[in-house]
Amino acid sequence: MANAVGAGSPEDVGQGVGEAGPAGARATEGAGRPESGSAVFPAFDAHHPPDKELIDDCVHCGFCLPTCPTYVLFGEEMDSPRGRIYLMNKGLAEEPMNDQMVRHFDLCLGCMACVTACPSGVQYDKLIEATRAQVERRYERRPEDRAFREMIFRLFPYPERLRLLAGPLRLYQRLGVGGALRRAGLMRLLPERLRAMEALMPPLGPEERIPPLTAPSGERRARVGLLTGCVQRVFFSRVNAATARVLAAEGCEVVAPEGQGCCGALSTHAGREEEALRFARRTIDTFEREDLDYVIVNAAGCGSTMKEYGHLLRDDPEYAGRAERFSSRVRDISEFLAELGPRAERHPLPVAAAYHDACHLAHAQGVRAQPRRVLGQIPGLELREIREAEICCGSAGIYNMVEPGPAAELGERKAKNVLETGARLLITSNPGCTLQIQASLRRLGREMPVAHPAEVLDASLRGEPVERLVGDAP
Repeated sequence: MANAVGAGSPEDVGQGVGEAGPAGARATEGAGRPESGSAVFPAFDAHHPPDKELIDDCVHCGFCLPTCPTYVLFGEEMDSPRGRIYLMNKGLAEEPMNDQMVRHFDLCLGCMACVTACPSGVQYDKLIEATRAQVERRYERRPEDRAFREMIFRLFPYPERLRLLAGPLRLYQRLGVGGALRRAGLMRLLPERLRAMEALMPPLGPEERIPPLTAPSGERRARVGLLTGCVQRVFFSRVNAATARVLAAEGCEVVAPEGQGCCGALSTHAGREEEALRFARRTIDTFEREDLDYVIVNAAGCGSTMKEYGHLLRDDPEYAGRAERFSSRVRDISEFLAELGPRAERHPLPVAAAYHDACHLAHAQGVRAQPRRVLGQIPGLELREIREAEICCGSAGIYNMVEPGPAAELGERKAKNVLETGARLLITSNPGCTLQIQASLRRLGREMPVAHPAEVLDASLRGEPVERLVGDAP
């Protein structure tokens, strides 16, 4: 894929990034935030710019390059982690924020594969999140780009709004409108981003709502809260239902607070700091009332953000300590089950399955062995590894909607590697990955059922036939 955002060494780009691009056009929001025009650095304001000490940890060794999805696609230095860190440093010392600089930051998926690969322990996750918050405060996006992003964030973090949308979408699918538009050649008339959103739409069935309290099977081993999420709650409610059943079968009392909302992950990853903090505070308030041993999360992106609440809320004297304590009790479902140990009987599921590491589980949370260990307890289940497992599938929060071109390339690369395994089932721990890989398989003219680890374990605990998971897939 041709790179349209500029080529050359860091020095070449550093000479050229100071030209176009309105910066600092919008006032900042929230108490304690600098007002517009009060920047103390050429590109950034005084509120948590990228940390110079963290920037200096990067020795530009290049170990991150083979794992960076955009560097793999473009072969462009400024679209690698060390290139973006170079630009952050320029923004602290020399260059104002501008179109070209922001484009390189926008093209980052935030997959954190570089964090895993880095021998120097560079905290790129903190650097890119700080930079994105600066971009959202100080850079004036084109009106159509701003409107599209605003539409996403007025919709996706709000389950009730998603439920209102789900009704018309079910009718759209039932009537086969999308297929008719494609056959007539009309779908290509839509803007690329809207086509990408349509292609990612999951099959919509009835929503499975779980009760506020699920009793444990046998003696209680733990009292846990369950984050039901936003997209997960409306479009993947079966995953929540399976998660609750598995936890109960393993002796957990499961609390699903009715007042919970978005955890703030999408907003955090997109640099919408004030919005993310509001969601984080509400999540802490909601779960603190329930007297829980742990808070269980079954979506990788949500879990990675909730484990960082202490860092996100470090400036808030009321919430900083509470956030640290809350984060210490957050566990991914596979991580928690591996710690808890099995109690319920596993029935055989004789099927070959490929396991896809969601980036925000493997790289951001460092949870890799636990899902494989939990799935490995199921008799007959054969787990197959996927080539280039460290390379992101292209989902990355809202990336596959705002950057559909590179996301599609990465998705098809991942789909081909999945098909190469010869597996009949794909298992992954994030709703975005599920949507992205299924859409990529369809573009290749192939289909493969995708299940969450909790769904696979639930089928085994209940003694359901493997056909429930794989259907008629060849």
